Amino acid sequence: MSIFSGIWVPLITPFADGEVDHAALRALVRRYADAGIAGLVALGTTGEPAALDAAEQDAVLATILDEAQAVARGAVDAQARAQALPVLVGVSGNHTASMKERIGQLNSLPIAGVLMAAPYYIRPSQAGIVGHFMALADASDKPVVLYDIPYRTGVRLELDTLLTLAAHPRIQAVKDCAGSLDTTLALIRDGRLQVLTGEDINIFNTLCLGGSGAIAASAHLRPERFVALYRALSAGRLDEGRRIFHALVPLIQALFAEPNPAPVKALLAAQGLIRDELRMPMTRAGDALVARLMALEGLDRMEPQTVALSA
Repeated sequence: MSIFSGIWVPLITPFADGEVDHAALRALVRRYADAGIAGLVALGTTGEPAALDAAEQDAVLATILDEAQAVARGAVDAQARAQALPVLVGVSGNHTASMKERIGQLNSLPIAGVLMAAPYYIRPSQAGIVGHFMALADASDKPVVLYDIPYRTGVRLELDTLLTLAAHPRIQAVKDCAGSLDTTLALIRDGRLQVLTGEDINIFNTLCLGGSGAIAASAHLRPERFVALYRALSAGRLDEGRRIFHALVPLIQALFAEPNPAPVKALLAAQGLIRDELRMPMTRAGDALVARLMALEGLDRMEPQTVALSA
């Protein structure tokens, strides 16, 4: 089975008094490792990388990789000790040469691969997209996961483009956020790219169609239940999977009622795991949504926000 399967968590970047909270970040890595998630995404859109400078991005990635390796070193099982929790790294931009330089910097790190969206804002042709991704995949020593998210980039990866890119040996998977059932099904049937849904409400559908998993921001909460959902459906236990998914739907819907990752951060803060801080232009979730989220999780008050903040 490809490494790009199961439930992956695109980690938020916790802040405390305006600075990256590395202690809280380490605690989150261990929390999701203990929950049995398949891997982590560092510096994806959920991690607010656009609000981090280059040094902060490097420091965030270093903390995640270090803690992922520490989890492996502390494992009792020999097989688990042999491999750290996989970490996929988001690389964004619309300047191919600069992105190739960044990928060159990442090649020496123990990462599982790079996650790359189409060049944003400039809306290149499909031929330009193919050339862009082929150049980046050529520059990468690690596997590449394509990120098809047209509502952020302004351009979608057409099916023919995705199938062309699938011929590159290092392009191995796609984070599917395009909202096209035809494209999702065609990619699954083609079989060359592992299909990870990036739309959390589509996890059940994608897995039942034969997709390989999900990169799910909502799995920051109740991660064990998302893992259980994946395991049930992978084993063909459809009724069990349906029950788990139906129970998760209200949470998934609430977590995307306002721009991600504000609702996720609000609920993690309510559980005492992080501070409820974002960087502009992102803002905190509104009071009404926070109350709704807390009710869904059975919380009746804000927990003290110091649990994960000590070094």
